Amino acid sequence: MVKKTYMLFRWIERKYCKMLALRSVKQHGKNIHINHYCRFTRRTILGDNVHFNGFKVFGKGELEIKSNFHSAPGCIVLTSSHNYEGESLPYDETNIVKKITIEENVWLGLRVIILPGVTIGEGAIIQAGSCVTSDIPPLAIAGGHPAKVFKYRDKDHYESLKKKGAYF
Repeated sequence: MVKKTYMLFRWIERKYCKMLALRSVKQHGKNIHINHYCRFTRRTILGDNVHFNGFKVFGKGELEIKSNFHSAPGCIVLTSSHNYEGESLPYDETNIVKKITIEENVWLGLRVIILPGVTIGEGAIIQAGSCVTSDIPPLAIAGGHPAKVFKYRDKDHYESLKKKGAYF
């Protein structure tokens, strides 16, 4: 009985979180999975078959997440930052707004932070706890603070899975 009650609660939570998330985005594709509370902005564009497990977007810039994306819990994306070179200290009222693009088939680990102006290339994997401060190339596996590429996925294997349409 307890397990059935828990499963019903989780089902209701997922439906509610998905409804809130999809109402807040600019545009979205099909097959959107929202498993925990997510916060998006009106400047967020989601592709098809994207999976979120607790994801928050802050800022006034655009965020585009393309198809077959997966994220672990606790990921944060910042699309704008304060101007520390302005007319006041420690910063002025100016927001520096930059678009973030996450290409197809990207996987973000637990508690990844992405800063304004970053593009994460197709098929990239970002290690848990990383802070992405600059662009990550396609098929790269990156991690750390700031995130650095330490390995690449096997291109032939990746392309064969992509050709088969083997998406999770």
